[in-house]
Amino acid sequence: MLEFSDRSKLIVQSEIRNMTLECTRTCGLNLAQGVCDMDAPRVVIDGAYEAMKAGVNAYTRYDGLPELRNAIARKFLEFNKVDISSEKNVVVSSGATGAFYSACMALLNPGDEVVLLEPFYQYHLNTLLAIGAVPVFCEMRPPSWSLDEEELKAAITPRTKAIVVNTPGNPSGKVFTGQEMNLLADLCLEHDLFLLSDEIYEYFVYDGRKHISPISSEKVRDRAIVISGYSKTFNITGWRIGYCVCDERWAQMIGHVSDLVYVCAPAPLQWAVAKGINELPQSYYEGISSEHQRKRSRIVAALKEAGLEPHVPQGAYYVLADVSSVPGSNSKEKAMEILHRTGVASVPGSAFYARGGGENLVRFCYAKKDEILDDACRRLRTLRN
Repeated sequence: MLEFSDRSKLIVQSEIRNMTLECTRTCGLNLAQGVCDMDAPRVVIDGAYEAMKAGVNAYTRYDGLPELRNAIARKFLEFNKVDISSEKNVVVSSGATGAFYSACMALLNPGDEVVLLEPFYQYHLNTLLAIGAVPVFCEMRPPSWSLDEEELKAAITPRTKAIVVNTPGNPSGKVFTGQEMNLLADLCLEHDLFLLSDEIYEYFVYDGRKHISPISSEKVRDRAIVISGYSKTFNITGWRIGYCVCDERWAQMIGHVSDLVYVCAPAPLQWAVAKGINELPQSYYEGISSEHQRKRSRIVAALKEAGLEPHVPQGAYYVLADVSSVPGSNSKEKAMEILHRTGVASVPGSAFYARGGGENLVRFCYAKKDEILDDACRRLRTLRN
């Protein structure tokens, strides 16, 4: 009898998309999915049109257009203070998720253990399951989402191949400190591990914090696999322009896997993103950080007034809120209760835990236009009634 593959049985639609569908069905406000609905920079939009008119419409090289790889290398020099080669260290792929999938396919074997820090991004877990890797979990705890060094060490076995870190983090908003990055680096050196670092929210950091990439550390530069992209930074989540930066020993094979699965990211959109990186001033990046910090303040205040205690994020654009006061036996029921009572969709906290955690948490995305966010905040406040 014909059946689905064993691998496919491990893959389920994310709770993020499930709640988006529920929100659409009820005509609610979608604070579930991490889609920033603000406008893309004009220079980026114009760049796509210019590229199409100029004939930049064919397949690119397996690792991306040279214009974009050069722009990413310059960005790493100026922002991350790391001198990398656009020819040897940069692989452009179909979104950050595509870059992560390609890296995992290239570097991990079925049965390899990979440490995930809870709460984790659900797509990281699903990708590991899809390729046959074995996730092992280490919980970070609020309010600071601190790492327990002993618990982290205990999660590492002779079968461990990598640790995944997401900074700034989705869903927690955690920004890893230099001390924490140093701990992760030391463990990766001691146990000969890869350090896969998802940095898609690197420009969304608050309260004077600084984003620290492990690739900026000389001691783990040869094993740090940085995943990022411009979906969030330029508000172009549908364009699927992501990248991987790593040592040249790993980059080519990651690029070959990306070529096999995706062929290439859209050529004119690559060119447009390169134009944005090259032409947007530093004030643009400072502006999106400041703007989202203001949005954070608005939703944090509304959640407090609603009786849903927020864990104030340090970065990214999500907030996890304690929903102990909301009726329901688990986080999915609580998220649905909030949706039915207010018309505001969130993501059940259980989507970010694998061992029964998060049942009194939900995640809200606040990367919304002011009028939508203010309407959502008004609706959430009605939970007090």
